[in-house]
Amino acid sequence: MPTSLTTLVTQHLATARDSSSGRSAETLVGGHSHTLRQTLIALRAGAALDEHENPGEATLHVLTGRVRLASGDTSTDGTTGDLLVIPDARHSLTALEDAAVLLTVAKLG
Repeated sequence: MPTSLTTLVTQHLATARDSSSGRSAETLVGGHSHTLRQTLIALRAGAALDEHENPGEATLHVLTGRVRLASGDTSTDGTTGDLLVIPDARHSLTALEDAAVLLTVAKLG
């Protein structure tokens, strides 16, 4: 049975808006013990994932809204439909407006 990202985005954005952290997430494929992991992350405008280590080879598909991916002195803004490559360094993610992204991670080794 297919997974409706549209439905999940709507649900998780509603949860994020009501959450004190401004975030909501759900792993849709895989997990920490798998090579491939895909996680839907919804962020209320202004909410952020503070700087953290690179999870492995990873991309961020902006499903809706606008986000800023920052690492060191560089940052990249992404809007609906954009695919961002996560840098191989510590980085953070901030929602410039209510946003939902699909994080895809391939853990090697």
